[in-house]
Amino acid sequence: MRYRQLTTGTLALGVLLLIDVLRVWLPGIITIFGQAASTPAELMGAFALGWFVLAMGAPAVVRRVGARPVTVVAAVALAAARLALTAAPGGRTQLWLATAGLLAGLVWLVGVAADTDRPVPGLALGFAVNAAVHAVLDTVDLVWRGDWVGWLLSAVAVAVFLAGTAQPGRRGGADDALAGPADAPDGPADASAGPGGGRAWLLAGPALLLAGMVALSPALARTGMSYLVAGDGVARSPLFGLAPVPVAVAGFLCAALTRPPRGWGRAYGPVALLGGAVLFALDRGDLLLPAVLLAAVGLGACLALTDDASQPASDTASGGTASGGTASGGTASGGTASAGTSASRRGYAVAAGMLVFALGAVGYYSAYDLGYPNAAVPVVVAVLIAAVAFTARPVVHRLPGPFPPLRAAATVTALALLAPVLADEVPVASNRDGPPERLTVVAYNIRMGFGLDGRFDLTGLAQVVDRQRPDVVLLSEVDRAWLLNGGHDTLDLLSDRLAMPYVFGPAADPVWGDAVLSRWPVRDPRTLPLAAVGAPTGAQALAVTLDLGDGVRTAVVSTHLQPPPGTGPVVQARAVADFATRYAAGRPLVVAGDLNTEPGDEAFAEFTRAGLVDALAAARPLATSPADDPRQQIDHIFVSPGLTPGDPVAPRSTASDHLPVAVTVTLPPR
Repeated sequence: MRYRQLTTGTLALGVLLLIDVLRVWLPGIITIFGQAASTPAELMGAFALGWFVLAMGAPAVVRRVGARPVTVVAAVALAAARLALTAAPGGRTQLWLATAGLLAGLVWLVGVAADTDRPVPGLALGFAVNAAVHAVLDTVDLVWRGDWVGWLLSAVAVAVFLAGTAQPGRRGGADDALAGPADAPDGPADASAGPGGGRAWLLAGPALLLAGMVALSPALARTGMSYLVAGDGVARSPLFGLAPVPVAVAGFLCAALTRPPRGWGRAYGPVALLGGAVLFALDRGDLLLPAVLLAAVGLGACLALTDDASQPASDTASGGTASGGTASGGTASGGTASAGTSASRRGYAVAAGMLVFALGAVGYYSAYDLGYPNAAVPVVVAVLIAAVAFTARPVVHRLPGPFPPLRAAATVTALALLAPVLADEVPVASNRDGPPERLTVVAYNIRMGFGLDGRFDLTGLAQVVDRQRPDVVLLSEVDRAWLLNGGHDTLDLLSDRLAMPYVFGPAADPVWGDAVLSRWPVRDPRTLPLAAVGAPTGAQALAVTLDLGDGVRTAVVSTHLQPPPGTGPVVQARAVADFATRYAAGRPLVVAGDLNTEPGDEAFAEFTRAGLVDALAAARPLATSPADDPRQQIDHIFVSPGLTPGDPVAPRSTASDHLPVAVTVTLPPR
């Protein structure tokens, strides 16, 4: 393997490992440091930003110690943390391991930047391969897979990364002529790379943010496909939901690795990126898919505009000693100082770019706790990327990259093409044995799929639900693509494990809300947005009709009420009760979810006042929160008088911060 290929491949693998660590660390801020929402959002934000601010000191360390020692030590720390996280220890151990891995990854990036003046191929491959692998793994990272396959693949990735890092020599990326003599010693300034690359390194953090949120998010692509299936503002289980991922990966890599157009043609990338960011910010499910595809192509094209690897004419005129070489006998120290300054600038650029990543992520997702508008965040980040890219110096004589662009794009796209075949499952409901005499209903606040120990615990969630042998499952706090929570499609994953197709109703945005999973065919889905009444997080009510066969129908409504500060969710409860009874229109009705109200409260009374019956009354008190020491009765199931509830239970589990509630209802005789 040629040197530049090794350098690019090692950078891509390091980016892959860093993203894996981020997918553990980001949810840990909420689930572990946040202690089930008991920690103020401002303190969580300060904790998150602090580590990125600390990494701003890494360029000074690199300048004093040298890039190579810092890079090697940081790479070992990143690799060790990544392997340790594969054990998924949970709790504070997991949080601090992920924090150590994050800080090591940031320092490693700074060290690599000091020695690499052409990072675009490595960054682009890292982003694209991560998206392809994430899709093939059905959005469940290797770090959460404790089986031998997870350990083996994690160990291989770490070993190859460390082997590439350990190779001696230069780390310049533009061309051998730009990097100086092959045996140039590593000094404190490590001036082996050329003067360019600063803009590309500055965009590493913002590009990572938009790639994870929009452009290269398999979960978002599948969610977009699910909205196209249903229409009417709700989403259903899609067929080949991951099919857009190979298209996005191919568009991104082709745009990133090929030479951009000249003149005003250079604007296509910034325009496409801005268009994708705006579509995403509009918070409409039917616009998610075009947002992904536009942002993918635009992001790749913007990175290509900053790939300023070119060979100055003076290189060939003076005998090939670019960037202050020693051909004339008197420019060695000046060239070293100049290259050292460039290396330092690249280090500060990547550290600042990663700080933009943190600011953007914290700014966007904190809005769901603090209640301010956040739609501008992805657009502002896209504007930053577009401005930096479009104002970059056009390259006249661009040097070839380390890999043939089309071959590299085809290889990664072929990997992504495995996702629709291997990872897509579509459970099918059937009423051939209906209508039944009884229905078992489970309602569960799943906290984005994370248990009390901070682990992504799909197995625990599926097991506690499946033990009830449910016919219909109503889920709250369903996350389908938030980067903050690791970029998983939790709903589709649970749907596969329970073999039950879903209908999803958006609440806070198109990828956060409530869902109904059913073994019976579902008809006529409708969603009602609920007034915020001072609560920061959005809320809705999702109504569906179960087709039980032979003309038998039962209405089901899933909701998650959000109480305003200091009071109960009375207004929302009244709206849901009215919506549910009107939707049922005299048919049997089930209303369930995390209602954030207790028996005897005014909001609870809104449901009984509407003629509904507390299906859990026979088991009261039946506390459901917090899961490890239940004291609050806030998860409920209500039924219409024609349904007879029995066997109410709240099975114990710590797979979420709530316990599920379950009841078996007997249908009225026909």
